Amino acid sequence: MQRLQISDLNILLIEPSDTQRKIITSLLIKENVAEIDAVSDVSGAKNALKSHGADLVVSAMYFADGTAIDVLKYIKESSELASIPFMLVSSETKTSKLEEYKQAGISAILPKPFKPVHLTKALNASLDLINEDEIELEYFDITQIRVLLVDDSMLARGHIRRTLEKMGAKNFIEAENGAMALTYLKDNEFDIVVTDYNMPEMDGRELSEFIRFNPETAHIPIIMVTSESADSLHMSNIQQTGVNALCDKPFEPSMVKKMLVSLLTE
Repeated sequence: MQRLQISDLNILLIEPSDTQRKIITSLLIKENVAEIDAVSDVSGAKNALKSHGADLVVSAMYFADGTAIDVLKYIKESSELASIPFMLVSSETKTSKLEEYKQAGISAILPKPFKPVHLTKALNASLDLINEDEIELEYFDITQIRVLLVDDSMLARGHIRRTLEKMGAKNFIEAENGAMALTYLKDNEFDIVVTDYNMPEMDGRELSEFIRFNPETAHIPIIMVTSESADSLHMSNIQQTGVNALCDKPFEPSMVKKMLVSLLTE
């Protein structure tokens, strides 16, 4: 399959402000994006997606008839649209306001206003989610790697799974929390565990400790994907539980790919 470039993208831009639509459109054109379909609200976005889809959605947060999460859930809950990357553009900085978007599997968050370099980085991260780029490993066939994917958000699990599938992974078992993951670990063998941090019943820290201190599972590499900053003091302490790598939500597929190659070739 031919790899898409930024110039190949058909972007749906959802922005209620005429001025902001013009600004963002001009910046996308400077990035060589040729096809930009601009709408101003949730209903317009749903109609556009239903009519002709998109390669990437770039969206503000608030609209007269709803919020970006309404569009995001509409996309992720549709089998035909679920693989479309979603980029949020917002001046919102409160963690509590952004958490739901991170958990739902957005490809990038851009602040308002943003610099062209940030837009370029976000567009390239979105392309990584679109293009298939199978990992080549020295000792493993990536299609045979057994992945235990643990996250209490079904949308987040779907996003992470699609990202790994683009890299060639095909063999997944999914768990909603650490407690469920333990039942799978007792009855199955895995080559890697990808887990969220914040989960009910048993969180990612407790799950990681069990894996690392159980002789039968101690060898399994663990990637923790979290909406908390991976370089925060809190999360740096999590690494003491035996987590091999920390990855922020939203994550860059290129970074996840490097982590997988490193962990599976050690």
